Amino acid sequence: MSSPSQPEGEILPPNEPQGAYVAEPPPPPQRRRSILSAPGTYLLVGINCAVFIWMVLHGVDPASPTPAQLIHFGANVPALVLHGQWYRLLTATFVHVGLIHLLTNMWCLWNLGLLGEPLLGRWGMIAVYILTGVAGNFLSLVVNIFVTHDFYSVGAGASGAVFGIAGILIVLLSNKKLPIPAFELDRLRRSVIQFAGLNLVIGLVTIALPLIRIDNSAHVGGFLCGLALGVPLVPEMTNGRARYLRRQKLTFGTAALFLSLFGYWLASLR
Repeated sequence: MSSPSQPEGEILPPNEPQGAYVAEPPPPPQRRRSILSAPGTYLLVGINCAVFIWMVLHGVDPASPTPAQLIHFGANVPALVLHGQWYRLLTATFVHVGLIHLLTNMWCLWNLGLLGEPLLGRWGMIAVYILTGVAGNFLSLVVNIFVTHDFYSVGAGASGAVFGIAGILIVLLSNKKLPIPAFELDRLRRSVIQFAGLNLVIGLVTIALPLIRIDNSAHVGGFLCGLALGVPLVPEMTNGRARYLRRQKLTFGTAALFLSLFGYWLASLR
């Protein structure tokens, strides 16, 4: 998530290779890299890229979009959200502040998605992206309203959702019953933790840099939401597909309801 004053990508890509781990013997490398191995991830990447191309075709500078252009295509602005444009909490997760910002976020989403989608499924991956992205924008909204009193801050980018995917992976990879060697499971989890920790620290450091503005609250909100979504899923991960899918639906549905009620409460304060 980034403001218009920061056209660069603000998160560093994880160091994991583009592989995926499944609850059965791993497929050949060429199959793992197929689009069929992670369709949800590739769909999300495709939508983000399509939105950016659409913006450029309508006159947006691919290197440095203006705040007005970002707002026109769905960026998050507290004043507009509070006046009824709640869809911006979602659309902002598909809008990026320049090409470098887009490529950085998509590289991270691609790497984490190929690791996480076999554990979540295609619809689970999409649900986590949406829920954690919206949760990150909600926290950004709250901070702007009650802490900084900045009602006209413009935020956009997929990084809140990327942090959310990292958060849920940290929790899911703690399940020692997964059919993955323990040393490999620990290595994967440690890598995701390092990725999230390093980028959160980078975001905090930039607070002291006036020319670089990163929406740290969106990152933290997405990350915490991802952690919370993962906790109820862990016990059912190895208890059969049907039970695991039921637990996913219950967890994601409850999260969506909570976010809706929270939004309703915020709207009532206006």
